[in-house]
Amino acid sequence: HQTKRWNPKMKEYIFGERNGIYIIDLQKTLKMFKDAARYVGEMAAQGKTVLFVGTKRQAQEAIAEEANRCSMFYVNQRWLGGLLTNMATVQKSIKRLKDLEAMAANEGGGYAGRPKKEIIRLERERKHLDQNLAGIKDMPGLPDILFVIDSNKEAIAVKEARRLGIPVVAIVDTNCDPDEVDYVIPGNDDALRAIRLFASKIADAVVEGRALATEQDFTADKIVTDETPAGEGMEEYTEYVDPKYAEKIMAESLSMEEEPPPASQRKGPASETAEPAPEPAVTESGH
Repeated sequence: HQTKRWNPKMKEYIFGERNGIYIIDLQKTLKMFKDAARYVGEMAAQGKTVLFVGTKRQAQEAIAEEANRCSMFYVNQRWLGGLLTNMATVQKSIKRLKDLEAMAANEGGGYAGRPKKEIIRLERERKHLDQNLAGIKDMPGLPDILFVIDSNKEAIAVKEARRLGIPVVAIVDTNCDPDEVDYVIPGNDDALRAIRLFASKIADAVVEGRALATEQDFTADKIVTDETPAGEGMEEYTEYVDPKYAEKIMAESLSMEEEPPPASQRKGPASETAEPAPEPAVTESGH
């Protein structure tokens, strides 16, 4: 940003000034971005959720695309006051949106038989709610992390997150206050290419973190399967077996292990239990 609009707290991240515009130190940007991306990846590996926030015109498309790509949530139109701190009210609006969507999708019912004016009103309401809530309508609860483009523009979102103890990862330009952000990424929050780059790399960190978690789960399952002794862990399958039925199956199994020889080969009861003849006694002869 222009030198006259800078925040003195950003001084340590500024490399210099050119034509009345401050230049951010890209070496610090790279280091701090790697730290932020590593943190996001670690949290994603633990199953944490990330809310992408960017309502300025340059960020809207990139925020929605990258959040969808990594199966996370986003706000790219307007931050509704209390979206985090008054989640119960927001959930009511989300329920209303889903009800209207169900009505619109039900060709046999829903809007059928309603006056045209009412249908127009309901459609207008649905589109308005969808515009503001589309990115969070499937969010199960409060997000675990906020990723923000321009902490100045999204000051209300940052304030709500800090109030609730939700970590904030943000692109912070020279006119922003870095003290409001947990993971500062010094960078240009106005350039479309820069915004898309930052958003895509954070999305990559989420994807890689989740992939790592899946791989670790698979490895853990394999270790348990390979190392668990035979029969261990089978209690849930045997706990409710009828004891009489179990004895019957066991008896049948034992009877099948060794079939008796044919009658022609039998030598009588004694032959089955006969012991070998004793060896003749050895005596020493005297002279």
